[in-house]
Amino acid sequence: MAASCAEILRREFPELDGEMFEYVTGVLHSGSTDFETVDDLFEAVGELLQDVSRDSKDDVDIRAVCQRMFNTLHLNLYISEVSKLGNFKTCGLQLPEFLSQHGWLENSGKLEKAEARLKAKQCKKQERDSVKSGSPLVLEEASASQAASKKENRLEMSGKNKSYDVRIENFDVSFGERVLLTGADLNLAYGRRYGLVGRNGLGKTTLLKMIASRNLRIPLHISILHVEQEVAGDETPALQSVLECDTVREGLLKEEKELTARVNSGRGIGTEGARLSEIYARLEEIEADKAPARASVILAGLGFSAKMQQQTTKEFSGGWRMRLALARALFARGFVLTALLSNSLPEPTNMLDVKAIIWLENYLQTWQSTILVVSHDRNFLNAVATDVIHLHSQRLDSYRGDFENFVKIKEERLKNQQREYEAQQQYREHIQVFIDRFRYNANRASQVQSKLKLLEKLPKLKPVDKESEVIMKFPDGFEKFSPPILQLDEVDFCYEPNNYIFCSLSVSADLDSRICVFREPVVRRNYWANPIREAGRKHSGVAYRNCLSINPYYILGRTRLPVLGTSLEFFPLLCWYSACVE
Repeated sequence: MAASCAEILRREFPELDGEMFEYVTGVLHSGSTDFETVDDLFEAVGELLQDVSRDSKDDVDIRAVCQRMFNTLHLNLYISEVSKLGNFKTCGLQLPEFLSQHGWLENSGKLEKAEARLKAKQCKKQERDSVKSGSPLVLEEASASQAASKKENRLEMSGKNKSYDVRIENFDVSFGERVLLTGADLNLAYGRRYGLVGRNGLGKTTLLKMIASRNLRIPLHISILHVEQEVAGDETPALQSVLECDTVREGLLKEEKELTARVNSGRGIGTEGARLSEIYARLEEIEADKAPARASVILAGLGFSAKMQQQTTKEFSGGWRMRLALARALFARGFVLTALLSNSLPEPTNMLDVKAIIWLENYLQTWQSTILVVSHDRNFLNAVATDVIHLHSQRLDSYRGDFENFVKIKEERLKNQQREYEAQQQYREHIQVFIDRFRYNANRASQVQSKLKLLEKLPKLKPVDKESEVIMKFPDGFEKFSPPILQLDEVDFCYEPNNYIFCSLSVSADLDSRICVFREPVVRRNYWANPIREAGRKHSGVAYRNCLSINPYYILGRTRLPVLGTSLEFFPLLCWYSACVE
């Protein structure tokens, strides 16, 4: 085997000297059982052969040579060679003698040297990889580990596991070197709606992605729908984009169209009629004729007018495409677990107006399968969630009931834990005082030993982890301005002639004003700020603005932030830009 590879090396690389040739053949021989693909062999010797050839051969040529050597080393050729020679016993040859005659045994000393060189090369590669992993330009990826359950594995292999409940026990999730979850358990009962809550940055998004990608083991018969990315913009109408997510219906309709065309053109083979009958029966079973109406109802609930439903997806902004992604998820049926999450926003309700949120709450209450949704909206969770999963302190805690019930139970649980911790600390201190007092008293030695054993047996309780409250403080020592700070009277505002954004707009505000604006989905969010910041562009009416700087915040503005910069590095630039705008 190695002799054949040696011939290939001599023929293709005559410049290989004795020591280098011995090293390469030793690597090929020692790693022959480890080379599962040609890529493994190329990784082991390709770089060395490239250096030896002095650029006379490119990567394609080197890979071709490696492919020939891999074929020579492959087990199938060995088996075919054995079959040609017949049975070893009948030939009177022992296996070592046979291998020696065919050049498949190398000197043991050479093999040891080759193994040592290969090991040294692997160590150098590991060191290079570790240096690369420490580079700030290398993007970290999330990873998950999970304890295996032999019982569940046996059920899965036997095909007897028909439960739609999701049970993931004793698993860890990390992102790079940062541990997000350790020893966590996640139990999702079929048909219940779970709200996943927790502080930003603790790993809620990563957990859902681990579930959706099946990095955490979930039975294969449980289908998962993960709403993450917005719909891509193309020529597909919005309504058709929603209909296309029902792959079963679309596949049946496509096949029905092809079979009908074949029959009408006279190219049928006689079996089309039976297949068409099966397709029509299946379409009737899944109520395919009602699908457009159901998709239209969902789109209307999320704010799409009849005209907008016929517009192509490329005509919509990012927010509307996120609504389309949500509509596709609500339209899709047959998924056991639906994970609702936005890729550009922390929760699916952020892109919805009040009417759409109320409609979504009512719609999700009729959902038949399991839902796991990330949200910070208390009202939404109270209306939708039957259970709450709290991610904190690298673990998951489950609570029955809506969000308000979760808050009450969590506060009570924290109080009980704090009382238990304080009581044990007092008990420990009491015992420790006795031990310190009589440690060197011979008459009390047995009692001291008993107390020490008692301390060792006490469970070690940790201090209660309380989430720190975020307190925003605004300066109060600034100069007071006379009201009004802002006043608009009967203002008409437009960008284009006769295309008014607002008509007869009247609003006033002073330093104590806190104004919340409810908007229709067809009105862009920045249209409310522009008449204030650009009062000089009004068409008619009276507008008064104080000299104070007005700095709007747009939630989608973060997509234009420099990805390699920190928040503190970007803040001075933001202040400078705001000053220039004003």
